[in-house]
Amino acid sequence: MTAFHTLKPSTLSRDAFVAAFADIYEHSPWVAEKAFDLGQDTSIDQIETLHQRMSDILLSADHASQLALINAHPDLAGRAAVQGQLTQASTDEQAGAGIHQCTRDEFSRFTELNDAYKAKFKFPFIMAVKGSNRHQILAAFETRIHNTADAEFKCALDEINKIALFRLLTL
Repeated sequence: MTAFHTLKPSTLSRDAFVAAFADIYEHSPWVAEKAFDLGQDTSIDQIETLHQRMSDILLSADHASQLALINAHPDLAGRAAVQGQLTQASTDEQAGAGIHQCTRDEFSRFTELNDAYKAKFKFPFIMAVKGSNRHQILAAFETRIHNTADAEFKCALDEINKIALFRLLTL
């Protein structure tokens, strides 16, 4: 088990807890609110335990809430990234994968795939990009675009939970 480096969740007030964990799930503080409301004990001072709690909250949420959270995520190498409108976490994650180093042709391919994916699934392509590079991301994009809507919805939730774990590990 891994303890948090910068805070001790079990000691935080509701407001402080929500402030600390509001963006673990992209623009979705409701996950942190529900995690706090389940009760505070020292087990949540371990990253894996708090992550499991938050993951379970997402996976047990209604479809509309899950879809809203999926849609809160930016396109990979999309307009928001180019215009500097991402959250700091998303900016760091995309930069870490080298997306900011895409060639003109790679950006064009990302745009084509983002548009085709959203047209097919009605939500953005989600991938936990930490540890990946832009070539691996494009390859995953090109594979996953052929999945069924149900498979991609489940995959998006799984990827979001991976992203959440990566973000928790930085705290």
